[in-house]
Amino acid sequence: MHVLALLSAAFVVTFEQLVQWKYGTAGILDLLLLTIGIKADRPSVSSAGAVLLAVLVARPAL
Repeated sequence: MHVLALLSAAFVVTFEQLVQWKYGTAGILDLLLLTIGIKADRPSVSSAGAVLLAVLVARPAL
């Protein structure tokens, strides 16, 4: 059970660092909104985070 928790934590930290590196502070804030909405069982907050993250990912590269 401890190994699963360790692997899960490592995955989350790696994913957060990847989002921070690629999409900056806006990506972390959107990911935070999505996570808080899921944990708090608030569909509106999680939807807002998901939509903002999708818009950030789908923007054209300059």
